[in-house]
Amino acid sequence: MRTRTARQGSVAAALLLALCAPTAVAAPVGSAVESADASSAESAGAALVARRAALAAASRGGGAAGLDFRACPAVEDLPSRVRCATLRVPLDYARPDGPQISLTVSRAAATGAGGAARQGALVQNPGGPGASGMYFPLVAGLPGWERIAAAYDLVGYAPRGVGRSAPLSCTDPAARPKGPVQEPVHPSPAYKAERLAQARAYANGCARRAGAALPYYTTLNNARDLHVLRAALGEEGLTLMGASYGTYLGAVYATLYPGHVRRMVLDSAVDPDPRRVWYRNNLDQARGFEGRWHDFRAWVARHHGTYGLGTTPAAVQAGYERVRDAVARTPAGGSVGTGELRAAFLQAAYYDDVWPDRAAALAAFLRGDPSLLAAQAAPDPASAAEAENATAVYTAVLCNDAPWPADWATWDRDNTELARTAPFEAWANAFLNLPCASWPVRGRQSPVAVGSQAEQLPRTLVVAAERDGATPYQGALELQRRLGARSSLVTETGAGSHGVVGGRNGCVDRHVERYLLTGATPGWRVTCTPHPEPAPVSLDDGAAGARRALLPPVV
Repeated sequence: MRTRTARQGSVAAALLLALCAPTAVAAPVGSAVESADASSAESAGAALVARRAALAAASRGGGAAGLDFRACPAVEDLPSRVRCATLRVPLDYARPDGPQISLTVSRAAATGAGGAARQGALVQNPGGPGASGMYFPLVAGLPGWERIAAAYDLVGYAPRGVGRSAPLSCTDPAARPKGPVQEPVHPSPAYKAERLAQARAYANGCARRAGAALPYYTTLNNARDLHVLRAALGEEGLTLMGASYGTYLGAVYATLYPGHVRRMVLDSAVDPDPRRVWYRNNLDQARGFEGRWHDFRAWVARHHGTYGLGTTPAAVQAGYERVRDAVARTPAGGSVGTGELRAAFLQAAYYDDVWPDRAAALAAFLRGDPSLLAAQAAPDPASAAEAENATAVYTAVLCNDAPWPADWATWDRDNTELARTAPFEAWANAFLNLPCASWPVRGRQSPVAVGSQAEQLPRTLVVAAERDGATPYQGALELQRRLGARSSLVTETGAGSHGVVGGRNGCVDRHVERYLLTGATPGWRVTCTPHPEPAPVSLDDGAAGARRALLPPVV
């Protein structure tokens, strides 16, 4: 599960991010950590800091917030109706009065429209790890969010390491390769050795630039930060909307702090099985992406009359391979090689919203016009620092969270086998996560045994698309099982866009709205029919037309 962000100009059009990164997870073994040892120094420190935050909230009048919300800094690029604050938390919860870091927080106060009673704060985490939720309050202005925005303060935040929240960096963005990147279809031993050396250098760069702070970027600390944020908002129980990695964070929070859970919507679930966090989850993710890559090609084939790319997925694949061979020889627009091409089409495995644009770019290239592909796939230099930061946080959290295979032979064996059936993303995913093989942090933790808490959780809502590639559906089944009998799973059947909540499927959104407003869940397992597939866009039509306003893409 990786994240790369590129800020979008128009907030109304798509709000923000264009994240082209998986949320992969996987690793060996695991057992309960903090829940099994309530007297641990970190647990005690988090409890102390949360109590202090709750007292500060009470001193400011309780219900509104203990945080000092003011006009947002210009760098956040948020409208005046959104207010910002900073939350101070310990770098190391074992030393609650030791070095502190500041997390940025944003909020749009409940509108109270229609006489709605305020229900508290709804906090969102969009995933990654490495993605910022600072833009979440903007959903208050989107169709379909009126009733939720009337009852809840909409709260976003940048987790530790992200954005201006004690930002983490592993390399100088200006020193990153400018591209085009050329990736071989079948990596040779020499290429693999080169990537292994690059991964070691990247891991060492994280240690060099972060210094002693590097071990403290973890899911456990993210959950502790969330515990303190809840208290600082004046809330006894957390109401959370977590997407992708945010589902794992929410599940860990619920395991550590079951008495402080109010309501949770967990959208596009990471498999929380400790045996899969994170190494094996990444292998599963590559298989999932292969399935969605097939779905995209099948859709293009059904619209052969528009795109002329063939009437079968195999024919579309052959066209893609011709384009790949061409940009390997001559990069499109001078900056799009095979690496940029794969990354652009990986977005089609995340979100079917981009299918018409990607198909049009492919068709135009094969007709002699590379400009559409160059426009869609070329890296944006303006987002280089943001992308580097997101990748650094992603890497640090996943590498710190769990043991990873340290021997290259294991990676090579597993991914060589995987690439036979899931070639589209197998090796790219492996190389992205390879710094974890030589991660320079001693004593990495074992993953939390989600669901091991003795206390029963309140009703929770899990939402999943049946063909999601980034977080395959089995993760939603496992998460629901671990959350217990009071959890409910809403499945969008036959669909695969990553991030179901927020505008694609009215059936799903009605279940989510009802749950957030009343606490009622629809039952153990219910289904919604898939949202409509996108309409094809003719090359003669130019732009793909107006897109519906959705929640910012999850990662």
